[in-house]
Amino acid sequence: MTSPHPLDLRLLPASATIVNDRLEVGGVDVAGLAERFGTPLYVYDEDELIRRATAYRDAMGPGNVAYASKAFLCVAMARLVADAGLALDVASGGELHIALHAGFPAARIVFHGNDKSDAELAQAIEAGVGRIVVDSHDEIERISKLARSNHGPALLVRVTPGVEAHTHEFIETGTEDSKFGFTVNGDYALSAIERVITDERLRFGGLHCHIGSQIDMRAPFARTAEVMAQLASQVRDQFGVEVPEVTIGGGLGVPYVAEDVDTFPTIASFCVALRADWEAACTNAGLAAPPRLTVEPGRSIAAPAGITLYRVGTIKDIPGVRTYAAVDGGMSDNPRPALYGARYEVFVPARVTAARPRVVSIAGKHCEQGDVLVQDAAVPADLAVGDVIATPVTGAYAYSMASNYNRLPRPAVVFVRAGEARVVVRRETYDDLVSLDVID
Repeated sequence: MTSPHPLDLRLLPASATIVNDRLEVGGVDVAGLAERFGTPLYVYDEDELIRRATAYRDAMGPGNVAYASKAFLCVAMARLVADAGLALDVASGGELHIALHAGFPAARIVFHGNDKSDAELAQAIEAGVGRIVVDSHDEIERISKLARSNHGPALLVRVTPGVEAHTHEFIETGTEDSKFGFTVNGDYALSAIERVITDERLRFGGLHCHIGSQIDMRAPFARTAEVMAQLASQVRDQFGVEVPEVTIGGGLGVPYVAEDVDTFPTIASFCVALRADWEAACTNAGLAAPPRLTVEPGRSIAAPAGITLYRVGTIKDIPGVRTYAAVDGGMSDNPRPALYGARYEVFVPARVTAARPRVVSIAGKHCEQGDVLVQDAAVPADLAVGDVIATPVTGAYAYSMASNYNRLPRPAVVFVRAGEARVVVRRETYDDLVSLDVID
């Protein structure tokens, strides 16, 4: 749709300012970054990442927040999370390796995954990770065989609470029909909990759940709190064991387009509501000493801190149909529009206050008709070949889901702060594309 207005600056990191009609973030000219480092380019405001991480820490309390690294992870990000005092949620041996390579304290790592291999579990136990979220009876058996004593990682039993998160089906994880966890219906979850509690080689750490991502309503979290508190009460009554910790997962969404800016709560207000709902649920469940409540946010920390830059290479007008503006990236650097129908805004950082009355579809350069980053984007009337354009709120699930489709090298990642820009992940080269090939 057309827009007579420039980009809503509330979609940008808090440091965003306009200097001579050009956007600066972290004290750095955004369009100038494209000239220095090339495009496509992931740009992160380091202070925005820190601000959001510490907002969670301050609202939930030290030790009660684990950053979900699947949203965005590299060595620099792992170190930032460590410095902010958060724990780190990893979901594969690769994510664990990056965390350990960054020097992240193993005791503050939470290891996830619905199909952890023996090698990954051994890697986690050997490294001394603090918690493992167990997802199946098979996994409990494997950990029992690998464990040397009950002094190893605390095991959190993941359950599916049967709560609909009212988000996209691909990122809704708490319903009965889920590949994750043990359903609370019947005795399925309780049997897994009992298996952990009664094995002298295992250490029961608590309960875990996750209902989905990009959630904008309080009600699903409140209902989840009720289910988890009732389950904790059942564990106490049936097994005589107090549940030390309940993880409610992450899932708080963020606005991607101007019309949604006022839809989502702030981190502070979300945490206040979550803690109030948890305390009420525990009271109703008869838990005099509520288990420690922990959360695992990812998107709401990383997404608003990121901007992706592209350069327009072609503008193609199809009379009576639409206009395509093709850029030098696409679904390889941000697959969310193709996978989930995710929406984004588009702006030109070199003239950020310009009205956007023209409608074009921002297409990628891949061999797919579905490779469209923004359908019907509002752009300045004078958008031209060679312009640098930007999509805001791309700090989560863009870099982390990037691929080499059509053998495009993956973009660089740049952190900006206090007027300085630093590359934290270099751009891939053509040589990188053949570096794994084995030639007889």
